[in-house]
Amino acid sequence: MAIDKGHRFGIDFDDAFTQGLVMVGEVSPGNEYQSREDRAANRPVRQRVDEVTGKRQWKVMVTDPAETRAKRASFEITLLVDVQPLPTTSEALPGMRPIELDGLTAEPRVAGQGEFESYVFRATGFKKAASKASRSGETPKAA
Repeated sequence: MAIDKGHRFGIDFDDAFTQGLVMVGEVSPGNEYQSREDRAANRPVRQRVDEVTGKRQWKVMVTDPAETRAKRASFEITLLVDVQPLPTTSEALPGMRPIELDGLTAEPRVAGQGEFESYVFRATGFKKAASKASRSGETPKAA
């Protein structure tokens, strides 16, 4: 049985990102490419729409603390939702906040001769990030 190119696999956030993710910057619209001629003609910028879900695309830059290869530690995730999603966590450092994602999917990305390169991750929004104690099932200790 063959799996079609572009198939998106649902994946649990904790399985994909064992140490969570850190969002760097803000959520921004995933806009379509605009040529120099389009800009010169003052054509409006159009936001991309996902061909599978029909939802607007938003992008967010993230860092995976579990990734050991520097080139693959930071990457972009596409959020598929009609209204701009807002993170539910506060900043840990200016411009950086821990996040967890709802509705996460992974799509294998292949290079040149069909060899695996990485994954394209998409999600339907943010969920409140769990603390390490609640993730591991431990009870937080009283101070």
